[in-house]
Amino acid sequence: MRLTRGVLLVTATALTPALLLTGPAFAADAAPSSVAVTVADDPGTPVDEMSEEELRFAIARILADPDSGRGVEREANEALDGTVEDMREFLKTGYRLAQFEDDKVALFTILGKPYAGKRVKQEIYALLDAPTPEKLRTWLETGYRLAQYEDDKVALFTILGKPYAGKRVKQEIYALLDAPTPEKLRTWLETGYRLAQAEDDRVAVARMLADPDISDALRAAAEEVIDGTPEELRYFLETGRYEVDK
Repeated sequence: MRLTRGVLLVTATALTPALLLTGPAFAADAAPSSVAVTVADDPGTPVDEMSEEELRFAIARILADPDSGRGVEREANEALDGTVEDMREFLKTGYRLAQFEDDKVALFTILGKPYAGKRVKQEIYALLDAPTPEKLRTWLETGYRLAQYEDDKVALFTILGKPYAGKRVKQEIYALLDAPTPEKLRTWLETGYRLAQAEDDRVAVARMLADPDISDALRAAAEEVIDGTPEELRYFLETGRYEVDK
């Protein structure tokens, strides 16, 4: 029976606990034919011994993985549209090379992120000097998280040194540094910092309003911005208040 690609994808997604594809081994000493698919109680079927349905199902499992990139998707679909030998070749070698292509794209994407720090960039440049599929995959799975963690800790100390780092920002940073994890630091830098800084900025604007000697124009501007967005508050304190007519 020849299953359609759509049916394969739906089935592969629904039956993930029942059928597990082990992707092409990335270890340098692993043979390409070590790829196996586990079906029910079957301990595993080597790629060269898979039936056409098993090959299609294995490739469908790869396509169902949300982390599969454009290169993998392209090569997997071409294999499904080809012969049985095309599918075998994809599982044995093509998948690894397509993943390598996607991983190189991922590295350049990371380099373009605004929070890509010194450590992350150093490690990526070192990888790109002598890239291999195994090195890139290992770094993306484990090394990136740790390199970003190092950069994020540097970012926290940089924020602590800013003249406008207020009480709330400092409290949250100290709490993070008491029990830091890569996930906590990244989440705070992406979302928590903005909100903590906004709280400190509102306090700063409120103090400005409490000053009886400020001008009417500055008071009006401060009253208008105090309930604004974090970005509006920061702009007002950094620039806007100096643009108000005294």
